[in-house]
Amino acid sequence: MASHKNLGGELVAEALTIGQLAKATGVPAKTIRYYEQVGVLPTASRTAAGYRQYDQFGVQRVRFIRRARLLGLPLRELKTVINGLDGRPRLALRPRLLAVVRRQLSAVQHQSAELRLLQQQLEQVLHRLLTSPRERHREGCRCLEVEGGGDRLSSGQTPSTRTPQKVTGDRTSR
Repeated sequence: MASHKNLGGELVAEALTIGQLAKATGVPAKTIRYYEQVGVLPTASRTAAGYRQYDQFGVQRVRFIRRARLLGLPLRELKTVINGLDGRPRLALRPRLLAVVRRQLSAVQHQSAELRLLQQQLEQVLHRLLTSPRERHREGCRCLEVEGGGDRLSSGQTPSTRTPQKVTGDRTSR
């Protein structure tokens, strides 16, 4: 972390290099440079030799971005939220951040529902493969058919309201 100097009885933090910032925040220097490049992190001031210098505000900003990314918040939306904050009171951040978090939560809930359906389908196929006798069907292999199958949940549908479908596509050939 930044070292401190005692100037007239007041502790003042020295500027951090990008390596020190990376260590203090747990964010790789390459990622910090990327955040600057895309405009989520303000461009750092530079020394006469060209080294980036970050203050405590930079540390706080990188930590905020890191926490947001761990929650899956998109950089594009973070940029809008964060850039609107510069020079404004922190209270201006809350409504915009709340909207971004709500959208992310909704997306995660939708993905969770799709994953639960996929899990059910895989369990059905596994059960069928383990318990069904090996038979030849005129239509071809039906071992991957599932009840309530399909590629994705469409809005308003739950696994119990779906019609049986055959799983198609070969995922192993990617």
